[in-house]
Amino acid sequence: MIPNEKNIKRYFSLKELAIIFLAVVLSVVAGTTVFYNLKREVIINDNGNQILIKTMKTTVGEVLEQNGITLGEYDEISLPLDAELQKTKINEIYIERAVPVNIFVDGKAIQVMTCEDTVGDVLKSNSIELSELDRIEDNVSLEDSITANMNIRITRVREELITEQIPIPYSEITTENNNMDKGTSRVVREGKDGIRERIYKVIYEDGKEVLRELVDDVIALAPVNKIIEYGTVLNFKTSRGETVRYKKVLNMEATAYTASYNDTGKNPGDAGFGITYTGKKVKEGIIAVDPSVIPLGTRVYVECLGNTPDYGFAVAEDIGSAIKGNVIDLYFDNQEEVAKWGRRSVRVYILK
Repeated sequence: MIPNEKNIKRYFSLKELAIIFLAVVLSVVAGTTVFYNLKREVIINDNGNQILIKTMKTTVGEVLEQNGITLGEYDEISLPLDAELQKTKINEIYIERAVPVNIFVDGKAIQVMTCEDTVGDVLKSNSIELSELDRIEDNVSLEDSITANMNIRITRVREELITEQIPIPYSEITTENNNMDKGTSRVVREGKDGIRERIYKVIYEDGKEVLRELVDDVIALAPVNKIIEYGTVLNFKTSRGETVRYKKVLNMEATAYTASYNDTGKNPGDAGFGITYTGKKVKEGIIAVDPSVIPLGTRVYVECLGNTPDYGFAVAEDIGSAIKGNVIDLYFDNQEEVAKWGRRSVRVYILK
């Protein structure tokens, strides 16, 4: 039987009822006070979405689990999961969710999950360094903010100077040597190729050459020309096998004379008998010439045509009234030789 008010009064006095009521009230107040003293306030900012939580949990991990909040491998949180929640202040927990970013560099496609703020931060965190010449494509800069599924394309740019050596062929220079026989030559100085250096600035993008620019063109080593001397002195072999050097050759007619009266108009004992126009005593090897054709004092070699022996070496020391133009007169010691000679066609070599 449930006791009614009359029965309660029967069992408890008013004083006792008051004491019981006060005890119940105090218990409720004490319980409520303990509850509020144990409760913690938490603000969770999950990638910009903010929620306010009051919880009896004591750690960051516990309050996340209580609210069904999980973290990915690359997500970042502002407090450690085992961090104790404070009772005396509002606990703030910030969660940043990692997003996928695609990096194309060095011939590779790399996908990373990141919470970094800028392109530069992502590259740094993944140990990707850029040189001064490297370029990020698609108008993306290091300061650009990261977005999900962003593509970062890096072109590696390298610049180098290349020196190209080109041989410069030497030339042959020929000079005359008036002391050497015609048909002979000698090398005075050997030739040596020179070197031309062309310096190019070459730019490579991802290992491929995209630009080649000539920046300098110099003669690093001048060529040394080869010098060859060629003889200019004419020569021929006489009927006696001697080599005769000459300046020019004349085709002439040759007569012969002696010192006799028939040839000179003088007898022995006459003034000037046996003396040439130049004052030399006549002898074989002296010839009379037209000085306008062969100057007096000129050394010559008289070659006979055919099988006749040559007159040989001679000196133009005399003149004659009948010796005009391409005619010479050869001196012999006796009249028999003059008669035998008669008149012949000869080659007269003007000796050097």
